[in-house]
Amino acid sequence: MFGKLFGGGRERPTADPYALPVPRRQKNGTYTLRALGDTRVLDLVESADAGDWDGVKAALAPFDLGRDHQVLAELAQLDGVQDWIGRAVEEDKEHRATALLISGARHISWGWEARTAQRAVHVTQDQWRIFHERLRIAEKHLFEAAEARPDWVTPWTQLLTSGRGMSLDRAVKETRLDAALRRDPLDLETHLAWVSQLQPRWSGEPGQALEFARDALARAPQGHRLGCVIAMAHIEEWVESDDAHVLENPEVQAELRAAADHSVLHPGHVRGPSWRHDLHLFAMALSLADERHTVRRVFQELDGAYTSWPWTYFAEPEKEFASRQRG
Repeated sequence: MFGKLFGGGRERPTADPYALPVPRRQKNGTYTLRALGDTRVLDLVESADAGDWDGVKAALAPFDLGRDHQVLAELAQLDGVQDWIGRAVEEDKEHRATALLISGARHISWGWEARTAQRAVHVTQDQWRIFHERLRIAEKHLFEAAEARPDWVTPWTQLLTSGRGMSLDRAVKETRLDAALRRDPLDLETHLAWVSQLQPRWSGEPGQALEFARDALARAPQGHRLGCVIAMAHIEEWVESDDAHVLENPEVQAELRAAADHSVLHPGHVRGPSWRHDLHLFAMALSLADERHTVRRVFQELDGAYTSWPWTYFAEPEKEFASRQRG
């Protein structure tokens, strides 16, 4: 389906019928991507912003919220969803699983907003209390969604994030990982969540995330977006390191080039709704590695479209993106 809508390989259509018009670019040539750059996602976001549950359900028709993580994320990040989604959970029995999934994802995002991105030692007791209250609601709703729709992978991926925030036992989190991978062994977002879990700041061991990512890439067919897990693993390695130049070596550059060519830059790659988010992972990783060839191809594909993730690791994300795009 998405191959027809977004194009794949070398025969992408000249015009995507669902593409949002590119807004006026800033002086640095960039613009902020809205609603994944998709008119249908914009309809969804606008309905959710208005608290229009019927409109949300209608706008979700082209998507599979049980697998389309980035579409779900657009709802989870939207302030105000928490004010009305509970009514949908209670009143709409036919679509209760969808409402539960949206509520669970939103409560995780809302919980992290209360906690903030500060290191744990700088989070106040009141922030911790609100954080955990919201995560407990998220867990309840996500488990109910997973029970109602056992084919969905997104509830289990979200539960990996809430489990990390609640510092649950490693065995519990591994059970959730297994549940997600049983539903989709090649699901990128599940792998990205586990790469984060394996970081030393979340009680992982150095090198574990890269080993996990390399094993995933070895299982990924050519053209599959799972190759992005290599980029994320290297970004996380940079985040954990005290050396800002830790990725600047030929071995890392070569590994990132190979992963990009295997996945998002492969002729057989089919662009789904989150394709720009995937490219941004490589844009950041390759630029951190001071790679000069493949990174130009990635930035050329992005054509100035800016998404905050993963650039939020920088103090000035948009400025950093613009600077690295210029080379």
